[in-house]
This record gives sequence, structure tokens and C-alpha cells, in this order.
Amino acid sequence: MKNNQEKKTSAQNFSLVKRFFPYLKKHLGTELIVLACAATSAACEIILPLIVRKITDRGVSDPAGLTVKLIVTIAVAYIALRGLDSLASFCQSYWGHKMGTKIENSMREDMFDHLQTLSFTFFDNTKVGQLMSRMTSDLFDVAEWAHHFPEMLLMTIVKFIASFFIFATMDFRFAIAIFILMPFMIILTKRSRTKMRDTFKEGRHQVGEINARIEDSLLGVRVVRSFTNEKTEKEKFSKGNEQYVKIRNRSHKYMSQFHATVKLIDGITYICVVAMGAFLMKEGITSAGDFAASLLLISTLLGSIRTIVDFSEQFSRGITGIERFAEIMDEKAEIVDSENAVDITDVRGEIEFRNVCFSYVKGEKEILHNLNLHLKKGENLALVGPSGGGKTTLCNLIPRFYEPESGDILIDGKNIKDITLHSLRSNIGVVAQDVYLFSGTIRDNLVYGKAEATDEELIEAAKKAGAHDFISALPDGYNTYIGERGVKLSGGQKQRISIARVFLKNPPILLLDEATSALDNESEKIVQESLERLAKGRTTLTIAHRLTTIRNADEIIVLTEDGIAEQGSHKELMQKNGIYSNMYNMYAIM
Repeated sequence: MKNNQEKKTSAQNFSLVKRFFPYLKKHLGTELIVLACAATSAACEIILPLIVRKITDRGVSDPAGLTVKLIVTIAVAYIALRGLDSLASFCQSYWGHKMGTKIENSMREDMFDHLQTLSFTFFDNTKVGQLMSRMTSDLFDVAEWAHHFPEMLLMTIVKFIASFFIFATMDFRFAIAIFILMPFMIILTKRSRTKMRDTFKEGRHQVGEINARIEDSLLGVRVVRSFTNEKTEKEKFSKGNEQYVKIRNRSHKYMSQFHATVKLIDGITYICVVAMGAFLMKEGITSAGDFAASLLLISTLLGSIRTIVDFSEQFSRGITGIERFAEIMDEKAEIVDSENAVDITDVRGEIEFRNVCFSYVKGEKEILHNLNLHLKKGENLALVGPSGGGKTTLCNLIPRFYEPESGDILIDGKNIKDITLHSLRSNIGVVAQDVYLFSGTIRDNLVYGKAEATDEELIEAAKKAGAHDFISALPDGYNTYIGERGVKLSGGQKQRISIARVFLKNPPILLLDEATSALDNESEKIVQESLERLAKGRTTLTIAHRLTTIRNADEIIVLTEDGIAEQGSHKELMQKNGIYSNMYNMYAIM
């Protein structure tokens, strides 16, 4: 069972390294330079024992031959080698870190690009803090691993091979002793390395949880303080933080076991070589120079092994980072362009639902069941009804934010699955109750509707949205910084900016999802006027709780959990004295 687990871990590690290799392959030329520098540095380090061996043997056998000229020559040669070693180390470090940073950048860009393709379902079930952790700290560890691991491995191999041949030329017994003891270090530290990797992965997950908690608490800081729940938030954060401490303590335990085992084997190996060398010298089998050289070589070897062993921690972090990166990249984009998808042009705005069924979780109760609906070009259709009836869901299906389980949605007679996502969404404008404005200036947020918009177009769109006057009154006008999520603006101001964005986009289809429900009466009036100007000449689907705002809609649909309960104009529905009439009268009383 244990062997199977070890084989599975090794296979998984190999698979992850293989998954990472394409990123390294792009910088193979730089990596070869770094490896050449690492090999040069390792070779320079091996030369010192040979120099000591030569001086010691000469000093013992022929002291008179140890001339000043010879000593100076050897010293100068060694200094030259150290100079070469220093240059190689500089190039190795600089170019290696530069390559690692480029790899990290490429992986982060690929992850970000992939995240842009994933469906809303993925984001509904994933914490943003977890994603941020994977894109930052995880990929930083991968970059460090990518840079250090190959060169450390090569330097150790070079030192091992060179030391083996040097030992063999002196006394093969030294080589046998060392290479018998070395495998014990690998075997005895294997369990600790496996445990380290598991705890590192667990720790990374917990870091993501902490990030998510911080983000949630800080973005909701106004709610926290309005309910005086600072203590509750602190307790939640402390709980996650304490969990992280426990994980880190376990990690440190395995690391300590790991390093203690290495130190023990290190000492045993060293004393074995010393004892063997002393015995061989006593018996006259080996020379003083060989003995001195062997001590330096074993120090070099053990130092190299300690380096690679210490790097096992970084190796575990790097492999964990690649694994967490791969988990995101393996997430399949559920909503993609079909093979035959084409751009749609000259959109009239006719929308049709044919027997559409949808549920957020497969197998659970359907939000929409066999829904049939038809909007004509330029028609203004309003959706009303109790919460949970599927109004917002219906709107989200049109731009393919979610995919129906069955049935078809058509625009101008063409199935939206056969239209490219870019051209489909380019022809749809969305104004929601929960306005999202990006951190930056008003101008930055407006041009989101049209990147190449001129100042004249910005101002015209703002005027149509009823936003120009209040923007002009701000200290820096259109260049005013609005803070995180537009926190420096009122609800009505944010909504008018979102409407101006859609004016710039100028789409033929408009989705209004309770765009005025969170506003005060004065702001609602201004925004409603803006929305009426925006909806003119466009096919508009409006979700409304304030029923007075949709009296002039061409058609009103009452959507309940059982589907379309009523359909008709405001006047027709009021005459029926049904659900809509009751809802409207209730709202009018309020």
C-alpha cells in the first residue's frame, strides 16, 4: 500500500514537471546558459581539494620543492578560478532569476486568460481570495523552483561525478564508503519530504482562505461597522489564522525532522571518511595529501547535498504551486464558441425562447421549465413576479452567461450557440441593480463601453444618461478618482455612469435588471428618464420590482416558479384582476 502511494506520488510529480516543461522550453537558451554557469561554478569548487592535495604531498615528500614560486603560482591560479567562479555565479543568479520571473509572468497571464473563459458557475463556487493566492504566491514559488532546481541538480551531479573520479584516483575505498552512505540520506528523508509537500499544499489552501476572508471583510467594511460586528470579523479572521498556524507548525515539524536526519547522516558520513582515512594513513596505504583532499572533497560533497536537501522544501513548494496552477488550467470552459460559430451583424434585436429549461445545479429543481417567449424588434418587454421565478436567470441566458439544459434561444432567427460569444455580447447592453465600477477615474469607467471613444462621445453619452452635470461639478471632472467600486459616488450617480457606458456601447439589445430598485425617489426619476432614452429604438427586456416604472412597456410578463402566469399590456393585466393587478395595487398602497 505504501509503495503504491510512493509510486503514485512520483508519477504525479513527473506528470506535473512534464506539465510545466513547455514554459521552461520557451527559455531553453537562457536555461542552458544558466546550467553552463552552474557547471563551471561546481567545477571551480572541485579544484581546491586537488590544489591542497598537491601542496600537501609535495610538503611531506619534498619540502624543499615547495618553493615560493610554486606557492604563488598555485595561489594566483586559484584566485583566477575564484574570479571565474564569481562571474559564473553572478550570471547564474541574474539570468536564472530573470528566466524564473518570465516563466512566472507567462504562467500568470495564461491563468488569467483562462479564468476569463470560465463560466459564471465556476466563479459562483470559487473564492476570489483562493484565485489570487494561486496567481501570486503559488506562481512565485514555481518561479523560484524553475530557476533553482535544475542548476542545483546539475551542480550536485557534476560534483558527484568529479568527486567519484578524484576519489578513484586517490583510493577507491573513499568512493565506496561515501556512495554507500549517501542513499541512506535519501531513504531516511523520504517520508518527511512527502509530509512536507502535503502540508505545503494544505497551507497554500489556507492562505487562499485567509485572503478570501480579508477581501470579504474589507470590501464589506461599511456593513461590518454599521452592524458593529468588528469583533465577529476579528474572530472569523483569527479562527482562519490559527488554522494556518497549526498547518505551519506541522510543516515545521516535518522540516525539522528532515533537517535533523540530514545532519545525522552528514555527521556519520564525515566521521566514517575521517576514521577510514586515519586508518589507511596509519597503515601507509594512503598519503597525507590524499587524506587532506578527501576531507575537503567530502565537505564539498556534503555541502552540495545539504544544499539540494535544503532545496527539497522549495521543491515541495514549487511542485505544489504547479499542482494548484494545473487545477485551475484543467477547469473546462463550459461556454465556448461552437466550431461553426460566426459573427452576427446588423442585429435587429428579435429574441425568441423555445422550450428553454434551466437549473443552476444539474438534477435539482428547474428555475425555468419549457419557457417559450418571443420579443419583436424594438419591443420593450417587462418581467415581473416573485423572487425565485427566474427573471434574472432568463436575462443571463441571452448573453450566454449560463447555458440552458435544453431548448434554444434565438436572436434574429439564429441560435445564439451558433454566434461567437464576442459578437453576441457586443450587441447586448446590461444595466443591473448592483453597479460595478472599477477603481480609477470616471473616464476610465466610461470608456469601458467604447475603448476608442473621443471626449465628445464621452460627454454626449454622459448627457444622455443625465450624468454630465454632476460629473462636471466634481473637482477633476471626468478625471475624478471614484475609489474602490465607485465608493465616492452615490447610488444614483453610479447608476447613471453605468447607463452612460451602455450609451457608448450602443447595442441593439438592452437588458435592465432592476436598475432603479435601490435608488431614492429623486434619483429613480432621473435614472428612469435616462433608461427611457437608452431603451428608445432598442429591444429591451426589463426586470422591475417598482411596477410604476414599467407601465408603458409594450408587454408585461408575470413570471412565477410555475412559468409564465400572465402576459399582456399594463391595461390588459389590470383588467384581469390577477397576480399583476394585486401586485400593482399592493405597491401603489405602499
